Amino acid sequence: MPTLKYEQIADSLRRRITEGEFRPGDLLPSSRDLCEQWGVSRATVNKALDVLRADGVVVSRQGLGFRVTDVPLARPAGGRRVNTTRVTGGRPFRRLGTPNREVPPDRVRDALGLRPGESALRRDRFVLLDDGAPLSRVTAWFPPDVADRCLRLAQKGPIIEGTTNYVARESGRRPVRGIDVTTVRLARAEEAEWFDRAQPLAVVIDLHVAYDEAGCALVCEEGLTPSDLWERVDNYPMNPSI
Repeated sequence: MPTLKYEQIADSLRRRITEGEFRPGDLLPSSRDLCEQWGVSRATVNKALDVLRADGVVVSRQGLGFRVTDVPLARPAGGRRVNTTRVTGGRPFRRLGTPNREVPPDRVRDALGLRPGESALRRDRFVLLDDGAPLSRVTAWFPPDVADRCLRLAQKGPIIEGTTNYVARESGRRPVRGIDVTTVRLARAEEAEWFDRAQPLAVVIDLHVAYDEAGCALVCEEGLTPSDLWERVDNYPMNPSI
């Protein structure tokens, strides 16, 4: 399926933001400039900018245009329902440490379809509450074929456009199916320390795996949240005849 013009504009701006041409707080080119550059109508440009705004990449300022967001957003693991934008359930986050390659736990290895002893790229973050305290610790694992194509995943800083959009652009592979598994257990000593909590502490584990159209895993995310902070709300139609 050919990429529509507004999608091309949005992807181009995402790339320029991710590559550092536009940094947090920077003003994007005006709608008029983008219209002239791409030879399209104002409506097409506005649709592209609305896509970026819905993804939490840019914010609009009345009379000033669009600026790159100062506070990138992320969702806790298991919060990627169909037809939801990146800002749905999105919260500020803090990147932890430096991404590195290591052998994942067995459950992650199996989800990614890796061989025993094969490494994956690991990225850690804290998703934060409104007061800056940690809500959820999320560890994302990327298989070698994705990590080799998407080199910025190995960099320390956040990817403002979001890893899903970045991986799709760089690899040409988009997630079309997700599996979420939720379990509950008691936190280990180290995990309780992450949240500055005393033991015993019940925690909820969300394991999220995204697959491309070929059925190959793109990422496995494991989110750990204290049980008193975890909530999931599903809003869905029901068939009254059943």
